[in-house]
Amino acid sequence: MEMIVQTPTTRMPLFNNLYEYLLVAQPDEKVYQQIIEEKYSFYHTYKEKVAIKTKPHITVSNFLAKETMEETIIRWMQRIISSQFRFSVSLNNYSGFPPHTVYLRVQDHQPFKQLASSLKAVDQYVKGNDCPPMKLITHPHLSIARRLPEHIYEKAIAEYAPKSFYASFEVKQLILLRRQHQFDTCKQVSVFDLGTDNRLFN
Repeated sequence: MEMIVQTPTTRMPLFNNLYEYLLVAQPDEKVYQQIIEEKYSFYHTYKEKVAIKTKPHITVSNFLAKETMEETIIRWMQRIISSQFRFSVSLNNYSGFPPHTVYLRVQDHQPFKQLASSLKAVDQYVKGNDCPPMKLITHPHLSIARRLPEHIYEKAIAEYAPKSFYASFEVKQLILLRRQHQFDTCKQVSVFDLGTDNRLFN
């Protein structure tokens, strides 16, 4: 699977011999299609192609690293993420990051913040290899369109802020993607399954 992913945290400079990695959660197929419809609706209204170029996802982290570090990063992430439990995500209405992004609100931030906190050991490894610090999620959200011209953003947020949207899905896995530069197509590197909380079934 190939994705083009653009996130608010990808404005860091890209250096020679470093790849950009993104760790993301994707909605299930039903919610994915709902959001794709929202993105196409936005595109048809405002003619901003970025809305349909970016696939529905929630970014947990993005970072720069050398390709030689990839195997170790995957091994560490596998161990860390498998020890975290699956969780439900509710998307509830629209908001924006002025002056450029319209997004769907994630109702409960805590599971994502817990995931980000658990990845700090990977962050230490990345920094220890002379790479910039990882960008760990602080405000989980799902973008409808970003990098909008300010006048388009102002018009769109006025329309979208009063609108209603609700959907929920379970995050069962996280996907690690890699690209060479900001406008490259992301390629899937690995998939990490979250653990199951057996107490839910007792």
